[in-house]
Parts: sequence; structure tokens; C-alpha cells
Amino acid sequence: MVSAAGSLRADDASAAGFDRARLQRVDAAIQKDIDAQQLAGAVMFIARDGKPVELHALGLRDVDAKEPMTTDTIFRIASMSKAITTTAVMMLYEEGKLMLHDPLSKYLPAFAHSVVAVAPPPNSPPGTAFTTVPAHRPIQIHDLLTHTAGLTYGDGPAAELYKKAGLFGWYFADKDETIGAVIDRLATLPLQGQPGEIWQYGYSADVLGRLVEVISGEPLDQFFARHIFAPLKMTDTCFYLPPEKEARLAKVYGLQHGKLSLGDQGEYVHGPRKCFSGGAGILSTAHDYGRFLQMLLNGGTLDGVRLLSPKTVELMRTNATGSLFHEKTGAFGLGFWVTTDLGRAGELGTVGAYGWGSAYFPQYVVDPQEHLIAFMLTQLLPAGGSTLNERVKVLTYQAMVDVKE
Repeated sequence: MVSAAGSLRADDASAAGFDRARLQRVDAAIQKDIDAQQLAGAVMFIARDGKPVELHALGLRDVDAKEPMTTDTIFRIASMSKAITTTAVMMLYEEGKLMLHDPLSKYLPAFAHSVVAVAPPPNSPPGTAFTTVPAHRPIQIHDLLTHTAGLTYGDGPAAELYKKAGLFGWYFADKDETIGAVIDRLATLPLQGQPGEIWQYGYSADVLGRLVEVISGEPLDQFFARHIFAPLKMTDTCFYLPPEKEARLAKVYGLQHGKLSLGDQGEYVHGPRKCFSGGAGILSTAHDYGRFLQMLLNGGTLDGVRLLSPKTVELMRTNATGSLFHEKTGAFGLGFWVTTDLGRAGELGTVGAYGWGSAYFPQYVVDPQEHLIAFMLTQLLPAGGSTLNERVKVLTYQAMVDVKE
């Protein structure tokens, strides 16, 4: 049912395999942080077997104005954009327009002669510059999908060179230039690692976004809108927000020295509106992002619309990095972590589950075995050491008492 606040609280949560009393622990944990002024507000989304279990707004989206969080609040989702960009690339792959092991330079010639920055030896005098060596092999599209292309967010031996080029960090919304111009400049810089030999988080998905533009002949925002957002009825998902929707955009807050304060709101409404970051530039709602994840969980289809084949989604959620990914699950697919060893992951979950997160604090999980989607959307940057984004996943799993074998 839907409450007056617009929140769905499923009376039949038990029919979806959840213990209602245990499910309340999810909201209680979020509310505790809100009451302690460690979080302004959030929207919690849980769905199982394609049916909503919880869509609930808590707290405020604007503390000073005392505007309540609502289920249609719009959030900056940062790196949760990466799964959408991966989907776009895989759609082009299915159309025969690229192969995953094609060299990137086949489509973006500026990457044809990449070199790799190498740090000076440990005993070098202070201020000794890095050196460069040729890349052992060209960057492949697969490297970009798996974050093994040698691209960071600027950190590494050539960090100062990246800073001078205006390429340090994930935020692109303030750039008064196209993503094509940004990626052309990136191509002139040395890589920070050898392609295919190290997992490094960085600009790979932004390069993939430019790749989509070049292969499709469409600007990235138009490709996403026509081929992903419209078919999935993601009506509030975009790179830059129409001014008439600004009132629904959640304010960004951060935890500084344990206190919640207003953060940097970014240029997502009134900025240049030119640079489409496939790595971290999208805004969305719980409803919209839930539909996107449900499409993946369903094997590439939703409500009669198919974006991907089941075999493609299977490939996306299979470990593609061997032992290169050293964080948490130890396995990374095409765009997100995947759980291959529950003991190594060390938290409640399921082998085969996958997900990722956002600089603004949210994380999502898609669990094919349990037919489960769960995420909390909020805007908390910096997070000040909060673990709420991890705890809500654990609390979701502990509330699920009817599991699928």
C-alpha cells in the first residue's frame, strides 16, 4: 500500500519471504542516523521476485527548508552510472558494432600509442620525475569494462600531469567542454598502469561513454535517453536536471568532524550542461534505478522490453578480472563487483550477487539467486566513516527468512 507520504510499505512482505519485524530493522537503522543528525534523509528500496517489498522515504531532503524526503526525490548517483554505461556498450556489442577485445584505438585513434608512467626508484632524490615505458599491449574495450585499462582518477606516478590537465577526480559536471574534448586530452597523458595487468578505478567508464558516442553517432545523453531511459520508463533519469524538477533534487550533506553540514551541490542544474560523464554523471530516483536493476535481474528485459540477452547479462556478472580485484569480493565483472566466494566477501550475501556504489554514499546489490534488489539512496559526501550503506544490505538479508536453494 502507499502511505500519505508516498511510501510503499508492503503488507505482504511475508509473502515475499521477509519477516516484517526484522524488516523494520532496516528503517530503524536509517532513522537512528537521522535522529543523531548523521544523515539528512534517505529512500530505501527493496524488491523481490519483481515485486516491491519496500519503497520508503525517511528524513529530509532539505534540512534548512524542512522539506521531507519523498519517494520521487531525485539523487546524484555518481558511480552507479557505470552500470548504465556498461549496458550501453553491451547493447552495441550485441548489435555487432564492436568486439570486447577490440583495441580502443580502432574507434578512438588518440589512444593508439599509449605509454605508461613508472615511478622513480625508491632511493631517487626528492622531486625526481616519473619515467614512461611503452604499453605492453593496446587498451582493449574489455579493459575499460573491467577497470584494467591503466586509468585511474588521476592518482599514480603521473598525478601532477593529470592535475595540470584538469583531470583529477570523478566530477565532470562543471566542465565547459564536451566529453569528447575531455577524453581526447586524457589520451595524451600516460597511463598509470599496464593494460590488463592491474585493477585501477578511474576514467574507464568515461572513455566508454565517449566510445558509445563515436560508435552510435549520438551524443551520450541522447543515446541513453532513447535506448535505455525511455524504453525502461525511467522518466526522471538524466545527466542534467530540467530546472522545473530542481525542487525534487536532494541536497548534498557531508559529515565533517562528526557533524552534518551542507555540502557542494554541484552544477547539475545551472552549470555548463555540456560534459556527459558515463562514469559518474547521472541523476535518478529510486523508482527509475530500481527499474534499471530489475531489467538486469530479469536477464536484460522488463515489461516486454528487451535491452540485453540473458547470455550478455550472464557475462556481465561473471568474474572477468581473475585475481586482480583485491577489494571485498575479490571478483569484478563488467561494471560491478561480483560475489564468487561468500567467505571471502565476509558479510551476508549470496554467491552470484553483484553491485556497486556511489561517491554520494549509496550502494546497490542485485542477487539473481534470491531474485532480490536492494539499495538506499541518499546524498552524503563525505560520509565521515559511516557504515550505514553497508549495514542496510546486511539488514536486508537478515530480514529475508525464506531463501531460495
